[in-house]
Amino acid sequence: MSSKRQKIVICIAGLTACGKSTAATRLAERFNLKYASGGTALKEAALKIGYKPSGKGWWESAEGIRFLKQRARDPKLDRQIDDYLLKLAEHGNVVLDSWTMPWLSRKGFKIWLEVPAEERARRLAGRDGISNEEAKRAIAEKDGRTKQIYERLYGFKLGEDYSPFDLVLDSEQLSTAEVFDVLCFVVEHLVLRQSR
Repeated sequence: MSSKRQKIVICIAGLTACGKSTAATRLAERFNLKYASGGTALKEAALKIGYKPSGKGWWESAEGIRFLKQRARDPKLDRQIDDYLLKLAEHGNVVLDSWTMPWLSRKGFKIWLEVPAEERARRLAGRDGISNEEAKRAIAEKDGRTKQIYERLYGFKLGEDYSPFDLVLDSEQLSTAEVFDVLCFVVEHLVLRQSR
Protein backbone atom coordinates (compact mmCIF):
# COMPACT_ATOMS: atom_id res chain seq x y z
CA MET A 1 0.00 0.00 0.00
CA SER A 2 1.53 3.34 -1.04
CA SER A 3 0.94 6.40 1.07
CA LYS A 4 0.43 9.72 -0.62
CA ARG A 5 2.92 12.38 0.41
CA GLN A 6 1.36 15.10 2.55
CA LYS A 7 1.41 18.63 1.23
CA ILE A 8 3.78 20.97 3.01
CA VAL A 9 2.72 24.24 4.61
CA ILE A 10 5.25 26.46 6.39
CA CYS A 11 4.16 29.68 8.12
CA ILE A 12 6.80 32.26 9.04
CA ALA A 13 6.03 35.24 11.26
CA GLY A 14 7.87 37.85 13.29
CA LEU A 15 7.70 41.58 13.92
CA THR A 16 8.91 44.28 11.52
CA ALA A 17 12.50 43.88 10.23
CA CYS A 18 13.05 40.43 11.77
CA GLY A 19 13.95 38.90 8.38
CA LYS A 20 10.80 36.82 7.86
CA SER A 21 10.26 37.76 4.20
CA THR A 22 13.86 36.99 3.28
CA ALA A 23 13.74 33.65 5.10
CA ALA A 24 10.36 32.72 3.63
CA THR A 25 11.31 33.50 0.02
CA ARG A 26 14.59 31.60 0.32
CA LEU A 27 12.88 28.56 1.89
CA ALA A 28 10.24 28.52 -0.84
CA GLU A 29 12.96 28.59 -3.48
CA ARG A 30 15.12 25.97 -1.75
CA PHE A 31 12.28 23.46 -1.31
CA ASN A 32 10.44 24.26 -4.55
CA LEU A 33 7.33 25.58 -2.79
CA LYS A 34 5.03 28.46 -3.66
CA TYR A 35 5.68 31.69 -1.74
CA ALA A 36 2.85 33.93 -0.57
CA SER A 37 3.11 37.10 1.49
CA GLY A 38 0.31 38.71 3.47
CA GLY A 39 2.15 42.02 3.27
CA THR A 40 2.48 41.84 -0.51
CA ALA A 41 -1.21 40.94 -0.86
CA LEU A 42 -2.16 43.91 1.35
CA LYS A 43 0.04 46.21 -0.76
CA GLU A 44 -1.74 44.99 -3.90
CA ALA A 45 -5.08 45.71 -2.23
CA ALA A 46 -3.82 49.18 -1.23
CA LEU A 47 -2.83 49.89 -4.83
CA LYS A 48 -6.35 49.02 -6.02
CA ILE A 49 -7.91 51.60 -3.68
CA GLY A 50 -5.61 54.46 -4.59
CA TYR A 51 -2.46 54.14 -2.47
CA LYS A 52 0.98 54.06 -4.07
CA PRO A 53 2.90 51.37 -2.19
CA SER A 54 6.50 51.27 -3.35
CA GLY A 55 9.84 50.36 -1.86
CA LYS A 56 10.70 48.34 1.21
CA GLY A 57 9.98 51.16 3.67
CA TRP A 58 6.45 51.90 2.49
CA TRP A 59 4.71 50.36 5.51
CA GLU A 60 6.60 52.73 7.81
CA SER A 61 5.91 55.79 5.62
CA ALA A 62 3.14 58.34 6.28
CA GLU A 63 1.05 56.75 3.51
CA GLY A 64 1.63 53.25 4.89
CA ILE A 65 0.47 54.41 8.34
CA ARG A 66 -2.65 55.98 6.75
CA PHE A 67 -3.41 52.60 5.20
CA LEU A 68 -2.95 50.92 8.60
CA LYS A 69 -5.43 53.39 10.10
CA GLN A 70 -7.91 52.63 7.32
CA ARG A 71 -7.54 48.90 7.96
CA ALA A 72 -8.19 49.50 11.66
CA ARG A 73 -11.48 51.23 10.79
CA ASP A 74 -12.55 48.64 8.21
CA PRO A 75 -11.25 45.06 8.56
CA LYS A 76 -12.74 43.91 5.25
CA LEU A 77 -9.38 43.96 3.40
CA ASP A 78 -7.64 41.98 6.12
CA ARG A 79 -10.36 39.33 6.08
CA GLN A 80 -10.14 39.04 2.28
CA ILE A 81 -6.36 38.63 2.36
CA ASP A 82 -6.56 36.08 5.17
CA ASP A 83 -9.23 34.09 3.32
CA TYR A 84 -6.91 34.01 0.28
CA LEU A 85 -3.97 32.81 2.40
CA LEU A 86 -6.13 30.16 4.11
CA LYS A 87 -7.06 28.78 0.69
CA LEU A 88 -3.37 28.56 -0.22
CA ALA A 89 -2.71 26.71 3.04
CA GLU A 90 -5.51 24.27 2.22
CA HIS A 91 -3.97 23.63 -1.20
CA GLY A 92 -0.54 23.10 0.38
CA ASN A 93 3.07 23.15 -0.82
CA VAL A 94 3.47 26.77 0.18
CA VAL A 95 5.52 29.02 2.44
CA LEU A 96 3.31 31.71 3.97
CA ASP A 97 4.94 34.96 5.10
CA SER A 98 2.10 36.13 7.30
CA TRP A 99 1.33 37.65 10.68
CA THR A 100 -2.05 35.93 10.88
CA MET A 101 -1.75 32.42 9.44
CA PRO A 102 -0.05 30.85 12.48
CA TRP A 103 -3.22 31.62 14.44
CA LEU A 104 -5.84 31.20 11.70
CA SER A 105 -4.69 28.07 9.87
CA ARG A 106 -4.66 24.64 11.48
CA LYS A 107 -2.20 23.48 8.84
CA GLY A 108 1.52 23.80 8.68
CA PHE A 109 4.76 24.08 10.57
CA LYS A 110 4.83 27.49 12.23
CA ILE A 111 7.99 29.51 12.83
CA TRP A 112 8.41 32.76 14.77
CA LEU A 113 11.61 34.79 14.24
CA GLU A 114 12.36 36.65 17.45
CA VAL A 115 14.56 39.76 17.28
CA PRO A 116 14.58 42.50 19.96
CA ALA A 117 13.20 45.93 19.00
CA GLU A 118 16.63 47.62 19.24
CA GLU A 119 18.16 45.22 16.69
CA ARG A 120 15.13 45.42 14.40
CA ALA A 121 15.42 49.23 14.45
CA ARG A 122 19.11 48.98 13.53
CA ARG A 123 18.26 46.69 10.60
CA LEU A 124 15.42 48.91 9.41
CA ALA A 125 17.63 52.03 9.63
CA GLY A 126 20.28 50.34 7.49
CA ARG A 127 17.74 49.04 4.98
CA ASP A 128 15.85 52.31 4.55
CA GLY A 129 18.67 54.82 5.10
CA ILE A 130 17.05 56.48 8.13
CA SER A 131 18.31 57.20 11.64
CA ASN A 132 17.95 54.65 14.44
CA GLU A 133 15.53 56.98 16.24
CA GLU A 134 13.31 57.28 13.15
CA ALA A 135 13.43 53.50 12.74
CA LYS A 136 12.43 52.96 16.39
CA ARG A 137 9.47 55.31 16.04
CA ALA A 138 8.39 53.74 12.74
CA ILE A 139 8.56 50.21 14.15
CA ALA A 140 6.70 51.16 17.33
CA GLU A 141 3.88 52.77 15.36
CA LYS A 142 3.58 50.09 12.69
CA ASP A 143 3.79 47.14 15.07
CA GLY A 144 1.54 48.81 17.63
CA ARG A 145 -1.21 49.55 15.11
CA THR A 146 -0.92 46.12 13.51
CA LYS A 147 -1.19 44.42 16.91
CA GLN A 148 -4.37 46.40 17.60
CA ILE A 149 -5.89 45.40 14.24
CA TYR A 150 -5.32 41.68 14.81
CA GLU A 151 -6.29 41.68 18.46
CA ARG A 152 -9.57 43.42 17.61
CA LEU A 153 -10.19 41.25 14.54
CA TYR A 154 -9.06 37.82 15.77
CA GLY A 155 -8.28 38.10 19.48
CA PHE A 156 -4.60 37.12 19.42
CA LYS A 157 -1.68 39.16 20.73
CA LEU A 158 0.96 39.47 18.00
CA GLY A 159 4.47 39.24 19.42
CA GLU A 160 3.20 38.11 22.83
CA ASP A 161 1.39 34.82 22.20
CA TYR A 162 3.74 32.11 20.96
CA SER A 163 1.32 29.21 21.50
CA PRO A 164 0.73 28.40 17.78
CA PHE A 165 4.44 28.08 16.98
CA ASP A 166 6.41 24.88 16.49
CA LEU A 167 9.69 26.82 16.55
CA VAL A 168 10.64 30.17 18.07
CA LEU A 169 14.08 31.14 16.79
CA ASP A 170 16.00 33.92 18.51
CA SER A 171 17.86 35.26 15.49
CA GLU A 172 19.34 38.43 16.99
CA GLN A 173 22.91 37.12 16.79
CA LEU A 174 22.46 35.21 13.53
CA SER A 175 23.23 36.38 10.01
CA THR A 176 20.66 35.95 7.24
CA ALA A 177 22.65 32.95 5.98
CA GLU A 178 22.75 31.37 9.45
CA VAL A 179 18.98 31.82 9.93
CA PHE A 180 18.46 30.18 6.54
CA ASP A 181 20.77 27.27 7.45
CA VAL A 182 18.91 26.66 10.73
CA LEU A 183 15.52 26.78 9.02
CA CYS A 184 16.67 24.43 6.24
CA PHE A 185 17.86 21.95 8.87
CA VAL A 186 14.50 22.15 10.66
CA VAL A 187 12.51 21.79 7.45
CA GLU A 188 14.59 18.83 6.26
CA HIS A 189 14.54 16.99 9.61
CA LEU A 190 11.07 17.80 10.92
CA VAL A 191 8.75 19.09 8.21
CA LEU A 192 9.80 16.90 5.29
CA ARG A 193 10.25 13.82 7.46
CA GLN A 194 6.70 14.21 8.84
CA SER A 195 5.26 14.72 5.34
CA ARG A 196 6.53 11.35 4.04
